[in-house]
Amino acid sequence: MEKSAFIAIVGRANVGKSSLLNCVLGQKVAIVSNKPQTTRTRIMGVKTLDETQIVYIDTPGFHKPKNRLGERMMDSVAQGLSDVDAVTLVVEACPKFKLDKEDMPKAEIALIEEIRRRRLKAILCINKVDLLVDKSDLLEVISAYTSLYDFEAVIPVSAKTGDGVDCLLSEQLKYAKESPHFFADDEVTDQADSVMVTEMIREKMLHLLDKEIPHGVAVGLERFFERDTVNGEPIIEAEATIYCERDSHKGIIIGKGGAMLKKIGSLARADIEEFFGCKCNLKLWVKVKEDWRNRDGLIRSFGLDNK
Repeated sequence: MEKSAFIAIVGRANVGKSSLLNCVLGQKVAIVSNKPQTTRTRIMGVKTLDETQIVYIDTPGFHKPKNRLGERMMDSVAQGLSDVDAVTLVVEACPKFKLDKEDMPKAEIALIEEIRRRRLKAILCINKVDLLVDKSDLLEVISAYTSLYDFEAVIPVSAKTGDGVDCLLSEQLKYAKESPHFFADDEVTDQADSVMVTEMIREKMLHLLDKEIPHGVAVGLERFFERDTVNGEPIIEAEATIYCERDSHKGIIIGKGGAMLKKIGSLARADIEEFFGCKCNLKLWVKVKEDWRNRDGLIRSFGLDNK
């Protein structure tokens, strides 16, 4: 008998939601970085174990929008909370704020209130336990959050080491109901191959570039196809344009003598080749689109409107 469950993964920015999704799936389907708002759209990850399939909905970090793109990201969080069987709220084991309602981030309180308003069944997932020096500190974290909501379960995990992730998965499997599978059993994500390529490129910019610049970039794929070489081996041909908001940012992305752009391309190419299992010929360009994060047409053209 086939069973399925839809589980939303929600939380503040930078708590490790995408890292957790990748860990559960055993494969990287969402880019990660130490910068907030890395995830811009809803991403579905699929885990099939025998007759049971869990569809995870990874959402952008909950935050106060500062532009139209931010508003679209918060729309995707709301969509991610719709028609799910349960929610996994991800928080940090070592928060940088006092654990009382007055000092906790407003975004986190607002997210918990939204879960309450929708009357959703929720699992509290406390991530980054590998950073705890004194494990007894975990009790304070558990007490603070369970005082705010009646969670179905509390699961401490480390997305980095994998500790506790099996326990989390076992808990999530309880929400599966008799239903046909919504994805093929060998699928792990709803993301198109072309989207995976653009996200891999953007991830490298998040790692290599500082401050605001990575948040002001988008990547558009101009060409993407696979062909055979003269030796009969497959090779991916990909051409992409990096869009930024200022001429000064364009210069930084390209770098002196094109050094930064070459580094972005080299690292992205390695990830693309690993993901697809064949060689890749990647070409990158950089163009300026001023204030694109506040222009609905451009947000839509970059596939960031969650529709």
